[in-house]
Amino acid sequence: MKSAVETLSPTRVKLTVEVPFDDLKPSLDVAYRKIGQQIRIKGFRPGKVPPRILDQYVGRAAVLEEAVNDALPKLYGAAVRENNVEILGHPEIEVTQFADGDQLVFTAEVDVRPEFELPDYSNLPVTVEDAEASEQFVEEQINALRERFATLKTADRPAQTGDYVSLDLAATIDGETIEDAAASNLSYEVGSDSLVRGLDDAIVGLAAGESKDFETQLRAGNRGGEAAQATVTVRSVKQKDLPDLDDDFAQTASEFDTIDELRADLKTRIERIGKMQQGVQARDRVLEVLLDRADVPLPQHVLADEVNYRKQSMDQQLTAAGMTKDQYAEMEGRSVEEIDAEIESNAQQAIKAQFILDAIARKEELSVSEPELTDQIVRRARQNGMRADQYAQEVVNSNQLGSLMSELLRGKALALLLENATITDASGRPVDLDELTEQFQPPAADTPAETGAEAETPDETDEAAE
Repeated sequence: MKSAVETLSPTRVKLTVEVPFDDLKPSLDVAYRKIGQQIRIKGFRPGKVPPRILDQYVGRAAVLEEAVNDALPKLYGAAVRENNVEILGHPEIEVTQFADGDQLVFTAEVDVRPEFELPDYSNLPVTVEDAEASEQFVEEQINALRERFATLKTADRPAQTGDYVSLDLAATIDGETIEDAAASNLSYEVGSDSLVRGLDDAIVGLAAGESKDFETQLRAGNRGGEAAQATVTVRSVKQKDLPDLDDDFAQTASEFDTIDELRADLKTRIERIGKMQQGVQARDRVLEVLLDRADVPLPQHVLADEVNYRKQSMDQQLTAAGMTKDQYAEMEGRSVEEIDAEIESNAQQAIKAQFILDAIARKEELSVSEPELTDQIVRRARQNGMRADQYAQEVVNSNQLGSLMSELLRGKALALLLENATITDASGRPVDLDELTEQFQPPAADTPAETGAEAETPDETDEAAE
């Protein structure tokens, strides 16, 4: 077998493979056995039909086709190894020459891991938000806690924004009642805008026992997005009665005796959460800084697969929520084109980040020890409600061990970036993230971008080549 590689772009190559006919004999034998098991010929046991008889019954061309299908994955894998190509994704294989007794010639176009220059990643400047809790934010949290302990009392007046009403709701389209939009004796916070459009405006000013008709557009259900005629009837109006901010409230809402102690504890909790958020921000932003400095060509087929996956995932989630993409875009105040552009941009950044972290891991000669791998398997098994040995077997059987190892190496590369980064908060103060090391680990892989950019071994491409 002879093979040669041609570079089509920084991220794609074409392999040309020439195979003498004699090298196909093992695959021809496999083809005869497989076909012989599938047909019944009088006088011969299954699998024992001589090749010349099979040629007469099914034709030599069918046998040759089966032999080529059996041989291509193995030949492609051998060519990949022979040319030391770091492939990504599945190849596009085309047989360009083949005849009975003559050589087989085929080409395989496939994305490859791009080569690029790693920028200097030492002392990357990263800015995160301040962790200190402002007095205003503490008061906002106190008021939120106060809202939780509020009581409702009947209001002898028309409904206002912030009130809670008990209501009946009905909607029709061309006289047809829409069951998905109907409600009876439903408790609703005026101003929450959580039901049909225009409901809040219709309720404001209505007293108990009053009704109002209004035009709306249904948000969900089988008729989501369609215009409808709706009627709301207010049964009762209640307003919030907030407790006083005093020591009695502190004792009711917490384990503290005074309101000052409650405020101090909230401030401490908020700042603790702020420090954890600093760790998350640092993890994301150090990578953003590096991505801005690196010029990484992206394999277009890998990128297209990732973009399609993300779009399909969004469509499935919207469908489960009874919403279309157009409705979601309207709710977000953006166009569908803007949402698609964001999906593509995020996919580009995700794949680019993987290549950069992989390159750092190789340059720094990072590795994953057996205890580290075992610990990760135990963690994930627990998250999935499985025994560790079951999860490990599943990883091996689905050929995901390589992806898991790559992910752990990327986590180590990202931790290395953070260790060497210069991290300050918005006020210019240095930030020490040593106590938040666990926050530096990247999320578990669950998209094609996490696994699609893995260099497949020739064995893993056998089925793909078929």
